Amino acid sequence: MNAITGQAAAVQAQLTAQGAPFELTTLDTPKGSFKVYKQAPANLVEMIRQARRDDDECFMVYQGDHWSFRRFYAHVDALASWMYCEGVKPGDRVAIAMRNRPEWVAAFIAAVRLGAVPAPLNSFGLGEELHDALSGLDATVLACDSDRLTRLDVSRVDEQTRILLIGPTPEQGAGRCHAYDEVISRPIGALPDVNPHPEDPALILFTSGATSRAKAVVSSQRAVCQALYNIDYISAVSVMTSPEALARIQSMARAPVILTAVPLFHVSGLHAQLLTAVRTGRRLVFMHKWNPADAVNLMAAEQVTQFNGAPSMVMQLLREPEFHADGVKGGLAGLGFGGAGLPQGLIDEVLDALPEQLVGIGYGMTESNGVGAGISGDLFRLQPTASGLISPLMEIQVQAPDGTSLPAGEDGEICLRSIALMDGYLNDPDATGTALRDGWLHTGDLGHVDADGFIYIVDRLKDVINRAGENIAAAEVESCLLRHPLVREAAVLGVPDEETGEAVVAVVAIQPGEELEESELQAFVGEHLAAYKVPSMISVQQEKLPRNPAGKLLKQQIKKQLFL
Repeated sequence: MNAITGQAAAVQAQLTAQGAPFELTTLDTPKGSFKVYKQAPANLVEMIRQARRDDDECFMVYQGDHWSFRRFYAHVDALASWMYCEGVKPGDRVAIAMRNRPEWVAAFIAAVRLGAVPAPLNSFGLGEELHDALSGLDATVLACDSDRLTRLDVSRVDEQTRILLIGPTPEQGAGRCHAYDEVISRPIGALPDVNPHPEDPALILFTSGATSRAKAVVSSQRAVCQALYNIDYISAVSVMTSPEALARIQSMARAPVILTAVPLFHVSGLHAQLLTAVRTGRRLVFMHKWNPADAVNLMAAEQVTQFNGAPSMVMQLLREPEFHADGVKGGLAGLGFGGAGLPQGLIDEVLDALPEQLVGIGYGMTESNGVGAGISGDLFRLQPTASGLISPLMEIQVQAPDGTSLPAGEDGEICLRSIALMDGYLNDPDATGTALRDGWLHTGDLGHVDADGFIYIVDRLKDVINRAGENIAAAEVESCLLRHPLVREAAVLGVPDEETGEAVVAVVAIQPGEELEESELQAFVGEHLAAYKVPSMISVQQEKLPRNPAGKLLKQQIKKQLFL
């Protein structure tokens, strides 16, 4: 253990000790005994109650419209009053289908205020995907915008579901929709005093569905609140182990402002950005649509101090010349991006471009409410290949294919056990039983843990290619391809091969206007990796590779396009 990891261990012990802000205790639940943060709220209703502000400071910005806390909570109260009058009660489900905007947040918090269960849908989904998600929810209310309602088709929305609509009413929706602007202008009635049990359902989120139909993840009040408190813990460890970065942030004297470009319907946008901002009173700036040049302009105009996004977004930002201006990059306190199998070239590029900022990554899943591991600041610069330092809430076991536990340093399937895990998949006991076995969540991620508690994600298990008996991590080959200066995206796939069992093939997107031969790329990989890892075929294109809303490559779709 070196000096910095030793310091991290000391900081962790200090923060989680008896009487400390993140004091840990053991809680016995119907699912077993777990470590929990003693001071975390018991439910989301309590969290909102503690966080509420009714002043005129700016809370949210969207397309030039600045929302104060007073305006926001007036909308929340009006929506909660309307929902209550429409019969929404604790445990009822409130579906949300709209792009990132303040009304999305107001509908979510209004549902929480009543003890209802918000269920955000994939706003990028087309009609069939939206309908599939909604049909399994039995939602009392659907809060949506005009575009999503048109995709859904009102005639396919259950007659018992009240539709709260932002924007003009489509012709097909006449008579079914309650206009948002009318609802918030109504008198606000008395609201019930609700106090959900920590084991009650709090949230339904849908998995990204990269390779199959998205599953609805149900999490308890306690799981979500513990996960949110864990984000504060990660931040505390980061600043306490990065004294120079902390001193710089304090000298800047800027109010915390988060640029939110990732979707709120995923855990990365909802937990780490939206709900953290609600709890702490930080300002949120929403992008109407992702565009790196627009993002830079917003960062300058709104004095953004924090950006968390998909690796592809971070890469695009770094390639915008104006991002590196003092008014943009110079005002950033921190930047975060996904932590599973990131290309080393991207990590190096970010660390070089942002030498003073708290750069960090995290590892978690929808099924774990984002809890897993996190690392930022000096710790990340020391361990740039790690995906995080394991959370105090999380037990991690690395399993061999036969289910036996592997020692530190050996790669196997990462399995998680925590109070923050989901209760299960809605209406899908078979999938729940497959994912949760004896209380352990089988992630499908391949990696290992070292003796200091750092986790390293090598790849997805399904992305390990067996070529003539040799295991090849797709992420390793992708990382190598991305080191070529003309390659901006890379996907490596395993395909059936009569001679070797599986062949390694790749699809890459290169910089616009450039040319690159397949043989040149193969020779490049051969200079850095063993010969058996060199792709037997590389398809070179200039079009971007398809990704899901969470920024993950859609490898099944890429494979289908490749072999049409």
